[in-house]
Order: sequence, then C-alpha cells, then structure tokens
Amino acid sequence: MSSVARLIKVGIADVKMAKSPEKLRTSGLGSCVGVVLYDETLKVAGMAHVMLPESAMAKSGDINRAKYADTAIEDLFQSMMGLGALKFRLRAKMAGGAQMFQFTSGRDLMRVGPRNIEAVKQKLFELGIPVTAEDTGGSSGRTIVFDTDTSQLQVKKVGQKEEMM
Repeated sequence: MSSVARLIKVGIADVKMAKSPEKLRTSGLGSCVGVVLYDETLKVAGMAHVMLPESAMAKSGDINRAKYADTAIEDLFQSMMGLGALKFRLRAKMAGGAQMFQFTSGRDLMRVGPRNIEAVKQKLFELGIPVTAEDTGGSSGRTIVFDTDTSQLQVKKVGQKEEMM
C-alpha cells in the first residue's frame, strides 16, 4: 500500500469531496474563491471553486450550482452531512477573491473578487460554520491544497512563498 495521498483536482465551478488521506487541490483562483468545509474528527472535507456570488445572476433556469457561492456552499454542506460530518464540528477555510484588474469606474459589478468573498462569508454565517483561516483579497492569483489528514490549507500565491493555514 502506497503512503502517497491521492490528489483530487477541483476544477473551476466544481465541488469535490475527499476522505483521509486524500488531498483536494484547485488552481486558477483569481477573483474566484476556494472554499473548504472540513470535519477534523472524521477527516473528511469538501472543496468548492466559486466563480460568482449568487445564483440569481444566472441567465437560465438550468444552472451549474457549483459556479455560485450560495448554491455551491449549500451543496458542499449537504455532501459533508452525507459523509457523516456533524454540523457542530464543521469548519471552513477559504482563499482567493483577488481584484485581478483595476477599473476606473467604481461599478460594483466589476468587484467580482470582493463580492465573492462577501457572498461566501454570508452563506457560511447562515449555515453557522466558522471560518478558521482565510487568505483573501489582494491582487495575486492562488493555488490551494487541503490535506484531510492535517486539516492544513496550503496557499501558493504567484511569485510569493507558500503559506500553511
């Protein structure tokens, strides 16, 4: 039996689950936010790569629920419960939500990163899930890896040293 943990890649507008010793990874977090829900006791976790703040922004009825903060986190929460996680043990870590471009107009629509951060925090608050660590905002893209064994979130920012949270 190999001791190398399997790496589960989470795409853009995607939600995936993992159990120890697996790791979850997503890259390309610019204005997108990577959200991890985890149950440290059970050693299970889920990750969502959120692109936009709310599903009400969708143009059609048939939407990718993983694309939006409100629906992706709801689905992530339900999946965690399905794996046997207990709500009172759930914790969240998040990264991303950068403002990748500077706009001269102060239009709120252009503030995708900050709006994603706000929407993720609002949904986690509604579900009663505390955020134990975050690396959000700024102007750098990120790649994150969550280790189900240690509950550590590794954050790699372009041109900077990686951090563990």
